[in-house]
Amino acid sequence: MPVREAEVRDADEICALIEEHARYEGNDTLTLDRAEMTKHLFGPEPKAWVLIAEPPGSNTVAGMAFCSWNFSTWEGRPGIWLDDLYVRPEYRRHGLGNELLAALRSRTDGRVEWDMQEGNERAAAFYAQLGAQPVPGWVRYRWSPGS
Repeated sequence: MPVREAEVRDADEICALIEEHARYEGNDTLTLDRAEMTKHLFGPEPKAWVLIAEPPGSNTVAGMAFCSWNFSTWEGRPGIWLDDLYVRPEYRRHGLGNELLAALRSRTDGRVEWDMQEGNERAAAFYAQLGAQPVPGWVRYRWSPGS
């Protein structure tokens, strides 16, 4: 199976994937603190978790799903918040994104939710073929420190 749990040895690669994704989306300045990310993912009180995608027969990190648990009061059950899904361009169209999302779906009988940047038609088509749908009538807000 090409999807596995991330391990502490993957922290640098996880940060590299996030930075690559940021550049792909037009943010050329994002640089993550590897030690801080390692603490948040693998420390005594992890705040998030990551699934790693590797092509069959390879130990190459091709992509990831960066997640945390959430809870729906209206459904009365936990779900998964997918903060980042990224597959490196050279590994796309080989089913790794499907594998990552299927692995997430298998972990909860609740919601799996994520944001998508407006105008990303390729991603919208990919999510639609999975059966995922945009959530009408909801607007995401963000309250950041210093606001």
